[in-house]
Amino acid sequence: MGLSVTLFVMALLHSGAASMKSQAYFNKTGDLPCHFTNSENISLDKLVVFWQNQKKLVLYELFQGKENPDNVDPEYKGRTSLDQDNWTLRLHNVQIKDQGLYQCYVHHRKQPEGMVSIHQMSTDLSVLANFSQPEIMLISNGTENSDIINLTCSSAQGYPKPKKMFFLLKTVNSTIKHDDVMKIFQDNITELYNVSISLSFPVSPETNVSIFCVLQPEPTQTQLLSQPFNIEAINVEGQENEQAKERVENCVPKKSDEAQHVVNILKIDSDLEVVMRSKETSSGFREKKHRPGPQEPF
Repeated sequence: MGLSVTLFVMALLHSGAASMKSQAYFNKTGDLPCHFTNSENISLDKLVVFWQNQKKLVLYELFQGKENPDNVDPEYKGRTSLDQDNWTLRLHNVQIKDQGLYQCYVHHRKQPEGMVSIHQMSTDLSVLANFSQPEIMLISNGTENSDIINLTCSSAQGYPKPKKMFFLLKTVNSTIKHDDVMKIFQDNITELYNVSISLSFPVSPETNVSIFCVLQPEPTQTQLLSQPFNIEAINVEGQENEQAKERVENCVPKKSDEAQHVVNILKIDSDLEVVMRSKETSSGFREKKHRPGPQEPF
C-alpha cells in the first residue's frame, strides 16, 4: 500500500500536478489559477487548455489559441474570462454553490501521438459573504411591567454559518455576557444565512445599562459589534409607566467611548478579539461602509 501511494505521488509530481486554495466573495470574482509556465514555448495553436468542476462540467476551453464555447456548460457561459499572462481563469458572479474543487488541464496536440497531457492543477474554491452589522431591536412584552426588557438582535446575508452570537450588558460596575440559542435561517436560493438571538431581562430603574450584540463568524472573518442600545436610569421616585418606558432608547452615543470600552473587555477574553467596526470587505469585494472615528477608552 505504501509503495502504491508513493508511486502515485511521484506520478502527480512528474505530470506537473499541483493544488492550492482560493477564496472568493459572494457575487464577486474568484480566481482559478493553472500555474502553467509553458517552459518549452509551445505555440498556442498546439495547446488545448480547459477547466472542469468536480462534476466534470467544463467552465472554459481554449482550443488551439481560440475560445471554444461549444464545450462550456450553460451554467458557466458568460461567467468566465482567461488571463493568459498568468493562466488564471476568472469566475465572475460567484455563488455559494460554486465552492468546491476545480481542475485545470493543459494538453499538447502532437503528431502522431495526438493529445498529450503536459500539465494539470487543482484549486479548492471557498466562498464567503460578510454578515451585516448586528442590529438590536426592542420587542414589546405586552405587559405593564416596564422593568422587563425584551430585545432581539439580528444579522443577515452571511456565509458560512457563524460560530456564535451573544449579548453584552454593561453597567458602571460590571459587564455581563448573555448567551442564548442562536436562530439560523438559510435562504433556499442564495444559501446565505440570516441569524438572530433574543434577550429578556429585568432592569433596575436606578441603573444605566448599555447593551451590545456580538456576532462571531468563522475564524477567517472579523467579529461584528452592534451599536449600543442604551437604557437610561430614572432617579426621581414615583415615575409613571409612560415615563419609565421612555428610558429605553436605541441610539448611537455622541462619542464612541462605550463601544471602545466593550471592545477592550472582549479582548481580555482568551477566545474573543472583537474589532469595533461595521462590516468591512477585502479589496473590491464589497462597498466600504462608514468607519467610526478615532476611539478613546474610558
